[in-house]
Amino acid sequence: MEITFLLNGETVRLTDPDPTQTLLDWLRTKNGLTGTKEGCNEGDCGACTVMVSEPGRITALNACILFLPQLHGRAIHTVEGIASPDGALHPVQQAMVNHHGSQCGFCTPGFVTSMAAAHQNGQTDHDDRLAGNLCRCTGYAPIIKAAKAAETEVRADWLDTPDFIFTEILRGGPEGTGAEPPTGPVCAPQTGDVLAAFYADNPDATLIAGATDVGLWVTKHLRDLPKIAFLNRCDDLKQIDETGDSLRVGAMVTIDRLYDAMQNRHPSFVEMLRRFASAQIRAAATIGGNIANGSPIGDTPPALIALGATLELRHRDTRRTLPLEDFFLDYGKQDRKPGEFVEAIRIPKQADHLKVYKLSKRFDQDISAVLGAFNITIEKGIVTNSRIAFGGMAGIPKRARHVEAALTGQPWAGATITKALPAFEQDFTPMSDMRASAGYRLSAAQNMLRRVWHEDQGTPANVLEVAP
Repeated sequence: MEITFLLNGETVRLTDPDPTQTLLDWLRTKNGLTGTKEGCNEGDCGACTVMVSEPGRITALNACILFLPQLHGRAIHTVEGIASPDGALHPVQQAMVNHHGSQCGFCTPGFVTSMAAAHQNGQTDHDDRLAGNLCRCTGYAPIIKAAKAAETEVRADWLDTPDFIFTEILRGGPEGTGAEPPTGPVCAPQTGDVLAAFYADNPDATLIAGATDVGLWVTKHLRDLPKIAFLNRCDDLKQIDETGDSLRVGAMVTIDRLYDAMQNRHPSFVEMLRRFASAQIRAAATIGGNIANGSPIGDTPPALIALGATLELRHRDTRRTLPLEDFFLDYGKQDRKPGEFVEAIRIPKQADHLKVYKLSKRFDQDISAVLGAFNITIEKGIVTNSRIAFGGMAGIPKRARHVEAALTGQPWAGATITKALPAFEQDFTPMSDMRASAGYRLSAAQNMLRRVWHEDQGTPANVLEVAP
């Protein structure tokens, strides 16, 4: 396998690198670029953040869970490459100096690269952009002031990589690389067809999309991955296609791109996705990975189930579809045959009735204790249809079918909501763990249904918007 990318403007070509060596480890041990720091080594603290560019896209990513093969065809800027070629500081660097945004300095390189990526994109939602960067010293106030101060500064054109440069750096690789099934244990397919052939022949291989989950298998669990398929070159799995009655989202579509696609469709879903981990994780994590790992607390499945989404699975040249809720069978068990992978998810077009609520100990960058999604249709004061799904209430993302039945056909009224609440105990027997007790989860789920009704009546129900 040959990997070609740009590092701070210089072309790098690696032949048969260790496929599970992280960019963070490679930068610090092989290149002496120690400005990129190792903090949590699991994608939470942001100290390792680098700026990553590809055609039409600039993002901040966590180098600690970014494997070398995922760099192919991209341009990487570490903190050492953020300043201009003549040595002048980048506007966000100068603003950090002017506003005293650094104290101990350990987290500063990660903040600078996150801020530089946002500055290049013209993004000014600084609290969201920096939610994945932790600082124990400053209390964030001077850092946010610095980010705001840099908003009006001229964009740093030296950090731009013209599209033709990406084409140039990819030239010269071995003929056929990624275009046909490999003979070795590591595959970097360029198409879903090649992936399907490889995975059918190697069903014990690990598929790596964004590595936001698998990365921790290596950095924290110290697992060996003898067979791997990196999916980052499969452009055909990154497409979002609109058809007459649905939106087909490829498995390699990242969460930040799903966020954009949902903007004018389901704003409550978008608001939840704003709290999906951090900007760095949203730019790497994929919709296919968030579904295929089968987590009972994954943030996207409940909302997608409530929307009536269907899953497209592929084994070699055979494809099948099934309702997303039927994919999850039991904890750690999905309806997926050996060598079969998630190719896409299809979301029906519909009028927006969706409400999605995420409950976690922290507002930002936290795993859900309970996540509820409610898609309730009311016509002439009567509930004509309801699809309700939860994460964190069972060993799988699961519909609340008894609650749905208690609502459907009934008047949309407070009394109906009250009568439906006992049905939660028929649908769910939640567990107690470090995030929440079983009783708390049950009460929280019931209160989320109450919240849907109160919001529909115009009652302020969002604690972030309630004024004294």
